[in-house]
Amino acid sequence: MGDDSEWMKLPVDQKCEHKLWKARLSGYEEALKIFQKIKDEKSPEWSKFLGLIKKFVTDSNAVVQLKGLEAALVYVENAHVAGKTTGEVVSGVVSKVFNQPKAKAKELGIEICLMYIEIEKGEAVQEELLKGLDNKNPKIVVACIETLRKALSEFGSKIILLKPIIKVLPKLFESREKAVRDEAKLIAVEIYRWIRDALRPPLQNINSVQLKELEEEWVKLPTGTPKPSRFLRSQQELEAKLEQQQSAGGDAEGGGDDGDEVPQIDAYELLEAVEILSKLPKDFYDKIEAKKWQERKEALEAVEVLVKNPKLEAGDYADLVKALKKVVGKDTNVMLVALAAKCLTGLAVGLRKKFGQYAGHVVPTILEKFKEKKPQVVQALQEAIDAIFLTTTLQNISEDVLAVMDNKNPTIKQQTSLFIARSFRHCTASTLPKSLLKPFCAALLKHINDSAPEVRDAAFEALGTALKVVGEKAVNPFLADVDKLKLDKIKECSEKVELVHGKKAGLAADKKESKPVPGRTATSGAAGDKDTKDISAPKPGPLKKAPATKAGGPPKKGKPAAPGGAGSTGTKNRKGLETKEIVEPELSIEVCEEKASAVLPATCIQLLDSSNWKERLACMEEFQKAVELMDRTEMPCQALVRMLAKKPGWKETNFQVMQMKLHIVALIAQKGNFSKTSAQIVLDGLVDKIGDVKCGNNAKEAMTAIAEACMLPWTAEQVMSMAFSQKNPKNQSETLNWLSNAIKEFGFSGLNVKAFISNVKTALAATNPAVRTSAITLLGVMYLYVGPSLRMFFEDEKPALLSQIDAEFEKMQGQNPPAPTRGISKHSISGTDEGEDGDEPDEVGTDVVDLLPRTEISDKITSELVSKIGDKNWKIRKEGLDEVAAIINEAKFIQPNIGELPTALKGRLNDSNKILVQQTLNILQQLAVAMGPNIKQHVKNLGIPIITVLGDSKNNVRAAALATVNAWAEQTGMKEWLEGEDLSEELKKENPFLRQELLGWLAEKLPTLRSTPADLILCVPHLYSCLEDRNGDVRKKAQDALPFFMMHLGYEKMAKATGKLKPTSKDQVLAMLEKAKANMPAKPAASAKATSKPMGGSAPAKFQPASAPVEDSVSSTVETKPDPKKAKALGVSSKAKSAQGKKVPSKTSLKEDEDKSGPIFIVVPNGKEQRMKDEKGLKVLKWNFTTPRDEYIEQLKTQMSSCVAKWLQDEMFHSDFQHHNKALAVMVDHLESEKEGVIGCLDLILKWLTLRFFDTNTSVLMKALEYLKLLFTLLSEEEYHLTENEASSFIPYLILKVGEPKDVIRKDVRAILNRMCLVYPASKMFPFIMEGTKSKNSKQRAECLEELGCLVESYGMNVCQPTPGKALKEIAIHIGDRDNAVRNAALNTIVTVYNVHGDQVFKLIGTLSEKDMSMLEERIKRSAKRPSAAPVKQVEEKPPRTQSVNSNANMLRKGPAEDMSSKLNQARSMSGHPEAAQMVRREFQLDLDEIENDSGTVRCEMPELVQHKLDDIFEPVLIPEPKIRAVSPHFDDMHSNTASTINFIISQVASGDINTSIQALTQVMGV
Repeated sequence: MGDDSEWMKLPVDQKCEHKLWKARLSGYEEALKIFQKIKDEKSPEWSKFLGLIKKFVTDSNAVVQLKGLEAALVYVENAHVAGKTTGEVVSGVVSKVFNQPKAKAKELGIEICLMYIEIEKGEAVQEELLKGLDNKNPKIVVACIETLRKALSEFGSKIILLKPIIKVLPKLFESREKAVRDEAKLIAVEIYRWIRDALRPPLQNINSVQLKELEEEWVKLPTGTPKPSRFLRSQQELEAKLEQQQSAGGDAEGGGDDGDEVPQIDAYELLEAVEILSKLPKDFYDKIEAKKWQERKEALEAVEVLVKNPKLEAGDYADLVKALKKVVGKDTNVMLVALAAKCLTGLAVGLRKKFGQYAGHVVPTILEKFKEKKPQVVQALQEAIDAIFLTTTLQNISEDVLAVMDNKNPTIKQQTSLFIARSFRHCTASTLPKSLLKPFCAALLKHINDSAPEVRDAAFEALGTALKVVGEKAVNPFLADVDKLKLDKIKECSEKVELVHGKKAGLAADKKESKPVPGRTATSGAAGDKDTKDISAPKPGPLKKAPATKAGGPPKKGKPAAPGGAGSTGTKNRKGLETKEIVEPELSIEVCEEKASAVLPATCIQLLDSSNWKERLACMEEFQKAVELMDRTEMPCQALVRMLAKKPGWKETNFQVMQMKLHIVALIAQKGNFSKTSAQIVLDGLVDKIGDVKCGNNAKEAMTAIAEACMLPWTAEQVMSMAFSQKNPKNQSETLNWLSNAIKEFGFSGLNVKAFISNVKTALAATNPAVRTSAITLLGVMYLYVGPSLRMFFEDEKPALLSQIDAEFEKMQGQNPPAPTRGISKHSISGTDEGEDGDEPDEVGTDVVDLLPRTEISDKITSELVSKIGDKNWKIRKEGLDEVAAIINEAKFIQPNIGELPTALKGRLNDSNKILVQQTLNILQQLAVAMGPNIKQHVKNLGIPIITVLGDSKNNVRAAALATVNAWAEQTGMKEWLEGEDLSEELKKENPFLRQELLGWLAEKLPTLRSTPADLILCVPHLYSCLEDRNGDVRKKAQDALPFFMMHLGYEKMAKATGKLKPTSKDQVLAMLEKAKANMPAKPAASAKATSKPMGGSAPAKFQPASAPVEDSVSSTVETKPDPKKAKALGVSSKAKSAQGKKVPSKTSLKEDEDKSGPIFIVVPNGKEQRMKDEKGLKVLKWNFTTPRDEYIEQLKTQMSSCVAKWLQDEMFHSDFQHHNKALAVMVDHLESEKEGVIGCLDLILKWLTLRFFDTNTSVLMKALEYLKLLFTLLSEEEYHLTENEASSFIPYLILKVGEPKDVIRKDVRAILNRMCLVYPASKMFPFIMEGTKSKNSKQRAECLEELGCLVESYGMNVCQPTPGKALKEIAIHIGDRDNAVRNAALNTIVTVYNVHGDQVFKLIGTLSEKDMSMLEERIKRSAKRPSAAPVKQVEEKPPRTQSVNSNANMLRKGPAEDMSSKLNQARSMSGHPEAAQMVRREFQLDLDEIENDSGTVRCEMPELVQHKLDDIFEPVLIPEPKIRAVSPHFDDMHSNTASTINFIISQVASGDINTSIQALTQVMGV
């Protein structure tokens, strides 16, 4: 009982950890009561138990464990901090609870896991449960599967990630344990309930019996959409509100919406990608070209097997696609054509969107191959084109499809129409805009009149599908000319069509909202994408029917049906449209007179050609009255205008009659069904009168009315050609003026820019200034709509004229094109609602660029040119690129079909010659401007490689690449760039230049977008890795981009993406996200109608993405630009705070300077001694490693924190090497001023420097060595001696650097080792250096051996440790080394010892091989001197060296000028020569000992001598002979004998005057 009373007194937390089970039970019960009493989830009480919850669930006593589990469940449910325990608790539940026999324990364990999911920790729970599936205990596996099943059933597939579960399912079905297999079956049924058929492909390889059982269970499941029954905490409030609304009889649709939110899983996403390119047969490309069809078949069969994999890994499939395309297009064997088509189908299905870049090349070939009639070939081709269609958009391939529609072969026409029908079936009203529908309808309308019935039927089906998709309202304008019988046939086909998206598409078109919703198209496009995936998901194999289009993306073209609008269901409007489009046959004059006499008074017809002008005037008045009273349907327009043109017609001389006549023409055009035939009768006369002073205005009025009736594009074209076919300059100038006004009134839609440009050029060349002025005015109006690209057509004009054009363009700069006032009035009256009316100006704006005449250049891109661009010789490559640039320059605007040019240019972006890379980038810029928005189809295969060039090391190349990317983005918008994985793959590359440029570009573009594709999320993991990049600039750019990513993706998604990061990284990134959240800019508002129109002085609206700001445009500069700038400024302000790895606070620079003003090393009393004690006592890690691990760095940081300034420590441990350089520079500056601090922190400084030895950056290493030289000089001056601890944690790492490949570094390290002998005994240095000789690095071995020789030479044999014998034996081993330098170093070292120690060396080195011994003996013989009489016995005494050994050692040991020991040794060796001793008398010999003692004198004078020798000594040596003779007579006069002369010369050599000394030396040389 005594024991009981003891633990009963303990507090609850201690009871929970007690070794007695009773104590723990009591503790858990009390804890449970406490947990139930705490009402506040954020109470500090919860934190006390934070570390104990794992023990609650893993208790070894089963009874106690049950109580612990109950307490843990309550804790997890109520504690705010419970999320921190997820990993360890769930892991404990899996390993210690799920294996318990008691069912209650298992139930509680599952409940705890589900509770963690409820408190938003689903990913961590799922991770632990999936780990549990690998456990050997089947009980644990079964429990883990059951928990996952319950979690999925309760929370739904939105919370529980299905992909990792599905990945392990096949393995679970193979388990030997029946219980595991049964549980696997249950979870498979549960998963099927959520994702349906998407589960089939991953499970297709399991046991057939199991699959059959599953199929039976799946059939039993209810067909309704499942809904989650349990919600996360964050969703529960929302759910409560929803329930309240439903109970109050609220909107019943609420539940339905929730159901719709269940994410649709694509089976494709659940599959593992397979890499097939490397598995292709090595001879594939040879075999596919073989003459024998059997060989070609073998090659194709090999590919067919590979492409059967349902998901293929991305790669460069260009060559493979090209080979298959060639077989489809050119192979004569139809069986092989079908086989190649199947291969293309497999590739398209396996790659999906990634195949899109090749679609444009393949589609025309397949369509043209439909001429084959064999059913199996046609079927294979249909499957191929349908599968390829899924990888791209109708927009991207529209040009190719429309081109084939004109083919003469009926089978091709039929199959193309059927393909279009199948494509339309997958579209919606938003993804099949009028701009795309118009050209297709025009082509299909030709086909419905085709002579072949199968072509007509296919066209009816396609038009019927279009009618079903977008509704009658949108299609009717295009069907104005179709007779009733054919129209009924189209409607009949429409009723039979079953759309992929149900009937929503058609309804959406017919039920347009009255106001346009900004961003609606984009949303629908995204929905289209999603639906497409869902449809294609169940069958990864070839699709035989109804392929879905990707159906996303903005319209490529915007050509409206009629000048003013989208058509209408109103009767009046339809009639108006029919009149416009009608092609009336030309009637004879007799018929016209008959028709006219039926509606005009008889007197009127008789007086038309009267000779009296008054009668003619009266006749015209009656004519006018009659026309005004006529009904539209009864008015014979052609007959009336024929009567007006009757003699005198347009040659009328009386201006009053003429004015009236012209007014009547205008009335007829306005009131009747005026046809183009009628217009042609009068237009010539109108143009003739337009320049007339009195009748000109009436003529213009009549022409405007005709333009309204017959559409401006046609009227303008007729008028311009007529005006410029005559020579009257007045008529020409007035026609141009009329056209300028007409464009403003009608808008620019449908106008033939090409025809205008040629006419305007003619006008600009006119001699009459009025014509030129009118032409320039017309250009100004066109500039409002077309933008700067218009100028390109006039660059060849004379400079004076070009300056006038520029002046006119400048006037228009910043102006908006006026809204059309004519051409839409009729239609808006007849029932077009405001929403459509409002859309029209935008549509016109997007249409303008397509009106520019584009040249076809594909025929100029010959195979010779392509091979030139890919030639081995860079000059030929340059020639090829020059030719391409010339072709584009000449064409100005080009069509999107450019043949093999993209592949050729892509290859040049990787060119080793950077000049050619830049030239290629310039060509790609030209290409973007020349091709316009159509360039978007080349983004994936040519645009993304440009981004790769952003990683180039050269600044100018990167700048060119960035300019090119911007030029492309200006034309394409950002959607194409952000779609797919390409951009994230680029960001994944660990190239600092690429990362910083790409992130900078995204930071500039993202703020301007209203919406982005969902694929942007793929970039986020790589963005996070950039936040922790080693390069400071990359981190900075990543931080700048962070708010803009968050602007589009939202904080929740961004925070969720941190789940896969390491804990330390996750915390840092989350902190940055919090800061970015505060600075997150708002999305740019949807631009008003005016802003979406093209601005004056801007590139046309089509050239920019709908949401991107239009460059140079005033309104967008005012509206859109401030947002990104503001956002950027905010981003910058937060940048310093969130800089990864920096701990420097973001204060002003003044404050930073104040922080840095104090001492950098703080003297801590006994700090160094305490650190040594800790290391000896193993309290901290001993500084001993092969490569520094994180724990060593963290330990050093901690030790430095107390004695190194905070800001310096931040620099020292920064991840960017430039900060290390800064730290070293600061340390050098403070070396002299803080001697005490340096010595107090010496152990830490040396340890930090060892870390720098492991850096790869040379500049840091050089600076570190420079600092070390200064440091050891200072230490020797201070007479400091290194401690054992300092030496052992530094010298081994310094010796590693002696083997560096760079000579400069090796010399510096040797100099440092030399100086270290002044602060650390040489005998203790010897073992460290001896250890260095065991390195694998031969340079290190050689240098260490030479250093050993120097030590022996300088300090005698006593330096050899542990004994001379052992040391020499170790050295002698290296005589047999493979490396020549090592052998020489070993031999030289032993020769040095021989010079000091004599023949005893042979005893010490022991037995050597015969070869090694002979080498040693040979080297000793060659050495310049014999050993001295007595070996040196004292360390202090310097032994003499042989000249050869000394010079060898001296060269390698050469340090800075202050290093005197080597010079003294050299001097000694010189004095050691007997010959030198005989030549020089005693009085001229140097007293070396005295010089050595008087070190101060030597140190101050020697450097000067060295400098003089280096600078001046060589020139006088080259003095020619006569100069020597010139000096010698003086000496002969002074000294009669030779001995005295020599003595005098030698005395002059030692002279203090340099010139005297040089002259004496020249004399000695002369002798």
